[in-house]
Amino acid sequence: MKERDYSDILNLPHHVSKKHSQMPISDRAAQFAPFAALTGHSAAMKETERLTEDMVQLTEDETYMLNEKLQFVLEHKDEVQVQITYFVPDERKEGGRYETVLGYVEKIDRFNKKIRIRSGENISVCDIISINFV
Repeated sequence: MKERDYSDILNLPHHVSKKHSQMPISDRAAQFAPFAALTGHSAAMKETERLTEDMVQLTEDETYMLNEKLQFVLEHKDEVQVQITYFVPDERKEGGRYETVLGYVEKIDRFNKKIRIRSGENISVCDIISINFV
């Protein structure tokens, strides 16, 4: 480009609007965000950062004690309040988390190996790591 092509406007003062304030520099950069090359990248990073735990494998003695407690619960389900800690597998990635529920057992389904707590939780017997009586 030659300077003479724009010589009529080159030395004019910069226009500043009297009606609108200037946009901050941070907002100017943000207007280009919809064109980011890594769309969805931050959601993927958050998912990767989310921690899960591995399921604990009970020893033979722990399994025996847990079965004894399950038998006691089966015989006294209406009389005893239980605190059950169990593993909940993660739906998106390997591992999961442990949850603890407190309540009375409503039903023990031996065929499907599930325990239903009166508050509505259905717990797989295979996922239980501890039962305590309250």
